Amino acid sequence: MPAKSSNQWDFGDLLTGGPKTTVPPPSAAKPEPVGPKALSVTELTLGIKRQLEGGFSAVRVAGEISNYRLQSSGHAYFVLKDSNAQLGCVLFRGQGGGGRAALRDGAQVILGGDVTVYEPRGQYQLRVDSVEVQGVGALQAAFEKLKARLAAEGLFDAERKRPIPRLPKRVGLVTSATGAAIRDVLHVAGRRYAGLEWVLVPVRVQGAGAAAEIAAAISRLNEWAAAGAANETEDRLDAILLTRGGGSLEDLWAFNEEVVARAMAASAVPVISAVGHEIDFTIADFVADLRAATPSAAAELLTAGYVATRDFVASAEDRLAHLVRQRLGWIRDDVEQLTRRLGRMHPRRRLETWSLRLDELTEAQQRAVRAQLKTAAKHWETLEHRLATQRPQIVLQRWQRQLEQLSRRLSAAATQRLENQARQLSRLHDSLRLLSPLSVLERGYSLTTDAATGAVIRQGGTLKNGQRLRTRFAEGEAESLVVPAKTARP
Repeated sequence: MPAKSSNQWDFGDLLTGGPKTTVPPPSAAKPEPVGPKALSVTELTLGIKRQLEGGFSAVRVAGEISNYRLQSSGHAYFVLKDSNAQLGCVLFRGQGGGGRAALRDGAQVILGGDVTVYEPRGQYQLRVDSVEVQGVGALQAAFEKLKARLAAEGLFDAERKRPIPRLPKRVGLVTSATGAAIRDVLHVAGRRYAGLEWVLVPVRVQGAGAAAEIAAAISRLNEWAAAGAANETEDRLDAILLTRGGGSLEDLWAFNEEVVARAMAASAVPVISAVGHEIDFTIADFVADLRAATPSAAAELLTAGYVATRDFVASAEDRLAHLVRQRLGWIRDDVEQLTRRLGRMHPRRRLETWSLRLDELTEAQQRAVRAQLKTAAKHWETLEHRLATQRPQIVLQRWQRQLEQLSRRLSAAATQRLENQARQLSRLHDSLRLLSPLSVLERGYSLTTDAATGAVIRQGGTLKNGQRLRTRFAEGEAESLVVPAKTARP
């Protein structure tokens, strides 16, 4: 088999095939043992483990669950038993699928898994990997089929359900005389209202023939109530309670039989169904005129009217005293209000009121006059100020001031402009003077030009005989005439 994951906290090396323990060879100095070799406990256990796990893998075992324990780790431990033997089982967290929720003491299940050996204790057990509730599939299918058929006939319709009397005096009880349900019902009802009478018809609530007994009990209670009504005796029933404790689907199956549903539908007395726990639903719950979640809840519903009435009566004195005090308070308030109204209607009070009103009106009128005078004065001041600002003399003075201001600004601007122009002219003059030929002449040079054309003479070779020249010095000018140079003597 392939190695599987282990959980050392719960079962050590149960799922890994156990530790590979080997026996050391005997020392050469020791003598050979006489007879068959003695096995250690570990060796024997490992041998059994290999035989069991090799021959009993992927098995399916049917039985009843007992001693169910769910650990905080999520692993479940329980025993699967039948009438002659039992088998320890473990269901690890995350295994079992949807069938895991059905695990509880007393449940009939089919478990799938592998047989393993837990070596530290030398015990074998079933490691569960699938859970199937015995018979649930067929029973559930039959339940749904009958439910659909009865619903189509209208047995579940709300219109046919009758109200339960608010203060029932006598209630028929159909249940097991030795079960926990009757104890719960009688205990809760007796604690809440001991005067409620019960007519018990003991029946079997599970097993073969239970459904027929339940249906017969319902019919018998109806006949007894009808006979009492015909003879005008007190033998009448206000309701019938059909109840039993919780259990599996098979345990509650008697209340899913059609014969019970027909008897409940034909009952002239309103029927209450309180079968199983709050999560359990049977055909009887759908047909009943009222469904209670548990037997105790049914007893509370039947006695709710008495409890409410008792509470009402117990609180009546306090409520009556409160109403009387409230009524007296209202009367006292009315008297005080009438007294105040009478005081307000006295002629002297009315004169005082009118006098106060006159004083208020006079003061209001004076305030209005003062307010109007104040407003008129502000308006007059505004007009006077506007008139003063619009007089010709004032306007001329304002214009004259403005003209003087503009004249000063113009004069200042012209002066500033002239100063700027003078500074600029001085800079240009200095620049021109630096670049002017006259500055060169002042350093001892002269400027010779053609007297006729004014062209500057730059080279002596360009001069011609008889050409008239004009020479300019730093101060003054002179004219000269070009003559041929005399030949130098040898």
